[in-house]
Amino acid sequence: MDGTTRYPPRDRELHRRLVYGDESALGEAYDAYGALVRAVARRVTGSAAVADEVTQRVFTELWTCPYAFEPGHGSLRAWLSIRGHHGAVVRAREAAAAGTDPQAAVPDPAEEARTALHTALTELPLPEREALHLACFAGRTYRQVAVELGIPEAAATARLRNALDGLADRLAGPPTGSGSPADEARDEC
Repeated sequence: MDGTTRYPPRDRELHRRLVYGDESALGEAYDAYGALVRAVARRVTGSAAVADEVTQRVFTELWTCPYAFEPGHGSLRAWLSIRGHHGAVVRAREAAAAGTDPQAAVPDPAEEARTALHTALTELPLPEREALHLACFAGRTYRQVAVELGIPEAAATARLRNALDGLADRLAGPPTGSGSPADEARDEC
């Protein structure tokens, strides 16, 4: 990178080729990031078969709707990882709703925590979410996050700090009050 572009030109070139229906671009994207998407989905679902299904859905989405990925908003690697994570969570919810999971009727605290975390992650601003995803889910250091996002190291640490603070606020839940009518009235304002 020459410092003037935010993301590697490869993502932009792949995106352009996908928009024009170049099948080899899809193959290149799959070769580069298919294992990553599968690993993220497997980590969420715990199932190799479901991870394969999620990976297929993510790359089908990339092929059928290439405009969903916007190169100026993040790297293709991060976008595919986030889509894989989201797809795995959706697939796990579908399985639970269909009753295919024998424990679906019993609330699972770990599943509830994962759902709360996923919801909190989706509420973060995209730049913070990308940085956090690279650091936490893809195992990057803050320096590697800075390089992949094309931002200064100080900006990467600030995004990570803001993301972690935002997650902490969202996951802490509402403050416990006395339950008095005055507290309830204040909450309504």
